[in-house]
Amino acid sequence: MNELAAQLLESPKAPQIIQQVQAILNDEKTRRQAFYAWMDNDVKAEFINGEIVVHSPALHKHNTAVMFLGTLMNVFVNEHNLGVVVVEKALVELTRNSYEPDICYFGPAKSASIKPDLLYYPAPDLVVEVLSKSTQKNDREIKFEDYAAHGVTEYWLVDPTRQTIELFIFDADTEAYTLLGLFRIGENVSSRYLEGFTIPVKAVFDATANVTTLRTLLSR
Repeated sequence: MNELAAQLLESPKAPQIIQQVQAILNDEKTRRQAFYAWMDNDVKAEFINGEIVVHSPALHKHNTAVMFLGTLMNVFVNEHNLGVVVVEKALVELTRNSYEPDICYFGPAKSASIKPDLLYYPAPDLVVEVLSKSTQKNDREIKFEDYAAHGVTEYWLVDPTRQTIELFIFDADTEAYTLLGLFRIGENVSSRYLEGFTIPVKAVFDATANVTTLRTLLSR
C-alpha cells in the first residue's frame, strides 16, 4: 500500500488523481447507504466497489458444506467458550465494501462487542467462503485482498465440487495471505487461529462423517 502511494505521489498529476478518486469514493458512500436501505432478510446481497451484487440461489452441495462446517465450528466454539460463529446473513462492514460471508468467526475480544441488536459486523477473525461459479472470482480476488487488508487472520476457501479446503493465513510482514495448505478427502484440516479445531475434510461434505466428527468434538 505504501509503495502504491509513493508511486502516485511521484506523478505531477497526483492532486487531480486524488481528487477524482475521492469523488468516486464519496459517490460510493451514497450508493452504500442506498444499499442498506434497499436490502432485506430475503435477499443475499453484497456491496462491492460501488455495485450491488445479488447472489443467485445456491446449489445443494454449497448449502450442505456451509451447514456442515458452520455446525462443527459453532459447536466447537460454544463448547469451549471461544467467541461467536455466524453462518450466513452476517453483513460484514469493511472500509469500502459490505460482504455476507458464508461463515464468520469472531474471537473473544471481538465477540464481546457483539450485541443482540447488532446489524453490521466488524471484520471477523476467521472467514469461510464456499466457492461457486458465480462467486469464486470475488472470493479469490477482491475479497481475498480486502479481508487481508482488514486483518482477517485466517481465510478458508471451500470447494464443494472438488471437495477441497484451502487455508490461508495472514502474513504480517507482507500484509497478505499465504497458503498454509490445500486439504483433500482423507486428510484433516486444522485452524491455526482457532486452536484445537481439527476436523476431517470429509466432515464438510459427508453427512455420516459430519455426525461422527461432531460427536468427537463434543467428547473432547
